[in-house]
Amino acid sequence: MPTLQLFATKSELWPQCDYDNMQLPLRIAQRYLFARKSTNAINIITGITVTGLAIGTAALLLVLSVFNGFEVLLTSLFGNFNPEIKITPLKGKTFEEDSLLIAQLQALPEVALVARSLEEVAFFEYKDNQHFGILKGVDQYYHQVTHIDSTVIEGHYVLERDGRPYLVLGAGMRNKLGVNIDDYLEPVVVYMAKRKLRSTLEQPFRKRYAYAAGTFKIQQEYDQQYVLAPLWFAQELMQLDGQLTALEIRLMPDADMASAITAIQKAVGPHFAVKDRYQQEEAFFKLMNIEKWLSYAILTLVLILVAFNMVGSLWMIVLEKKKDIAILRAMGATSQLIRQVFLVEGLLISTLGLVMGFILATIFYLLQKQYGLIGIPEGFVVQAYPVQMRWPDFFVVAFTVLLIGLAASVLPAQKAQSLPALIREE
Repeated sequence: MPTLQLFATKSELWPQCDYDNMQLPLRIAQRYLFARKSTNAINIITGITVTGLAIGTAALLLVLSVFNGFEVLLTSLFGNFNPEIKITPLKGKTFEEDSLLIAQLQALPEVALVARSLEEVAFFEYKDNQHFGILKGVDQYYHQVTHIDSTVIEGHYVLERDGRPYLVLGAGMRNKLGVNIDDYLEPVVVYMAKRKLRSTLEQPFRKRYAYAAGTFKIQQEYDQQYVLAPLWFAQELMQLDGQLTALEIRLMPDADMASAITAIQKAVGPHFAVKDRYQQEEAFFKLMNIEKWLSYAILTLVLILVAFNMVGSLWMIVLEKKKDIAILRAMGATSQLIRQVFLVEGLLISTLGLVMGFILATIFYLLQKQYGLIGIPEGFVVQAYPVQMRWPDFFVVAFTVLLIGLAASVLPAQKAQSLPALIREE
């Protein structure tokens, strides 16, 4: 005799194919998020959470964009002094100039131009002012390799005229020495320590005279130290005829940096270091990168504090929906599905804040690029903070915000998971 079934089975009320589908937690979470709440405080807390996440997201993205902007700016500024590739000896400060090696480098298809340079610390005197700096002797190709002539803010880029040596000073050195570029009668005296003294009565310094032709302005590190002079003048002053400290190379516009470095390293051999622009200023860029991610970490901590609002908001939603959760469990919903509903709820709140933050950051970025809303005090090479958005930053920020949102949803989801059903199974 067949038995009468009074209660439907769990699989009949809640088919397995439905409640295991991820679309169902998403639909329930959407309804819980956007539906009218019985307590207005829940809406207020949720709104504060979304606003806080949006502001935090925008701040994260903008901080990365500002550091990117400074990196691009400083790279371009360094590029007016540092070459694309610089060859220096691994041992010692100088090496013998080899015309055959220079010709071999010039013949490489990746190389456009090769310049020679020699630099050393020197003592400069102009009228009653003295200061130490770095004398850098360069040849006639140096300005074509680095475009240093485009940074001249006073006078002209001239290193030699009618056999007379001229100097192009960094803006900081010009100010320290009080050099008048327009005074063609007063020379700058350059002193260089002698390597060997023949007697105790001999003067320990050699000195030469040169006239100031111009002032360049790039970046404080260079402006405060460097003075450019003709290569032959520096070699004579240092008594290092035929000696160089570096070969500086400009590549062809379509040259691949990695393959160019490989070809140049093969040409110069193992006794020389071949560095690109990043490696020439490696310590500076590493420090800047550390500052960038430390700032990112600090703002991430602020976002974590904002996430506590999300915990409170989700917790209140769980308490409000106790009856709904009990009914769902009585209809056969598993603990996993209940947990997924509130995890997805947290991700929805995070996504909403994320999208709003991206929009806010993009608007501010465009305004900063166009109008320079936030300026920089006078004395810097630009008037407003440089910004540069990069696609990888969007993914990093999105991952960070969503991870924080997911973590903030865990406790409310576990609370919802532990709620009992109204109808208990026998």
